[in-house]
Amino acid sequence: MTSSSLHRCPEASRRSEVDRLRAENARLRAELDQARADAAARGAEVDRLQARVREFATALEEARRAAKRQAAPFSRNKPKAHPRPGGRKPGAAYGTKAHRLPPAPERVDEVVDVPLPGSCPRCGGEVVVDAVAWQFQEELVPVLTRMRRYDLHLGHCAACKRAVRARHPEQTSDALGAAGVMLGPRVVALAAWLHVGLGVPVAKVAMILRELGGMSVTPGGLQQALHRLAGDAASTQQALRAALRGSTAVAADETGWRVGGQRAWLWAYVGDHASVYDIAPGRGYDEAAAVLGGDFCGVLERDGWAPYRKFTHAAHQSCLAHLLRRATGMIEDALAGQAKVPHALRRILNDALTVRDAGLKGEEAAREVARLGARIEAFCRRAPRYAPNRRLVAHVRREAPHLLTFLRVDGVQATNWEAEQALRAMVCNRKQWGGNKAWAGARTTAVLGSVLRTSAQQHADPIGVLAGIQHHGRVACQLVLPGPAP
Repeated sequence: MTSSSLHRCPEASRRSEVDRLRAENARLRAELDQARADAAARGAEVDRLQARVREFATALEEARRAAKRQAAPFSRNKPKAHPRPGGRKPGAAYGTKAHRLPPAPERVDEVVDVPLPGSCPRCGGEVVVDAVAWQFQEELVPVLTRMRRYDLHLGHCAACKRAVRARHPEQTSDALGAAGVMLGPRVVALAAWLHVGLGVPVAKVAMILRELGGMSVTPGGLQQALHRLAGDAASTQQALRAALRGSTAVAADETGWRVGGQRAWLWAYVGDHASVYDIAPGRGYDEAAAVLGGDFCGVLERDGWAPYRKFTHAAHQSCLAHLLRRATGMIEDALAGQAKVPHALRRILNDALTVRDAGLKGEEAAREVARLGARIEAFCRRAPRYAPNRRLVAHVRREAPHLLTFLRVDGVQATNWEAEQALRAMVCNRKQWGGNKAWAGARTTAVLGSVLRTSAQQHADPIGVLAGIQHHGRVACQLVLPGPAP
């Protein structure tokens, strides 16, 4: 081998190695580009899936909120898998086996004699009477209506020549002529109770009055009568608000409403002796202060809605039921250790309710309240990384001073259940009517609903209360409505 060939071999070897390295570099670059493309595709897929998760989470939250706005928002939706059958239980659990004859009605309006047939229906033999048994049947007959005419004496003063007219205590209006034919106060009160108290649409109320009493009235005329009744009850509404502001504790809540197809809000307030409804265009502090007064200094039992916290003169009780439901929902959705925080809160709240149910007094109660307060403070110092848990801790931190008021002040409820129950009837009305067509109807609904709800709260006859308001034009004497505290 010559020297020139020896010189060329290392050079060829280096070129071959360079070519191999270049090829390897190209392959690695291609693999890197492919890996980057795969990573980008996976990143896009991750972003898409995270967006879907957020979309499903939003849809789930909307579905949960929508379920609370249904006709039966307080239904458990989870019936027992093996419920016990109704009625008497067999065996020893049946109870005392006994029966009694029902008492005979005190009033019998009609007696119908039912004789035996002339012969036996089976064999044709003679039938002998052994005894006479009683069966009572109560039947609904059309209501007897009464058309009353007032012969009003009209005159004038001989001295000043001014007109003078008579007025009977049972009259509810001074109208004469074409407007001098009207519904009586008990009929209007019954219509208000059916429409606002029981949720029957006005057109069907007119049908009921026609079928039961033979009264010819149009839905429009009935609605005008309800507006007049609400106007007569305006002073009663003011007295209800004054009694509400003087209450030791007031439960408050709100829900959606419709006026003329536009969004509005129905507020419910339940005090010691009075309940007040208000239909307002907003859901803020100004709407609540218009009813309660900005200087309300009682205890406000409410949920965690921020505007309630602006009542700085009032003591507050944050609804434990809302927090318990929130914690339970988070536990159901949690994965692995995400449930520790809501579990801890639920234990604290359940222990607080246990202390309430134990009926502790004096120093023993104070010690338990102090222990619960220390546990709440420790809970508020948590700093979880899971976002829903962070929001829960932040909410509890804001409400911490108001979680145990019911253990410190007698007569205060741990929840705002009274206001939620007050909303139930109106929620059913919302399902029937869809709200009000105009704000005049909304005001009528709020006023009449307030009177009817307060009547039920005080165990008074609602029809009698509304009839009395029309007779006297002032606060019905059947209701106990103390004024605001000095």
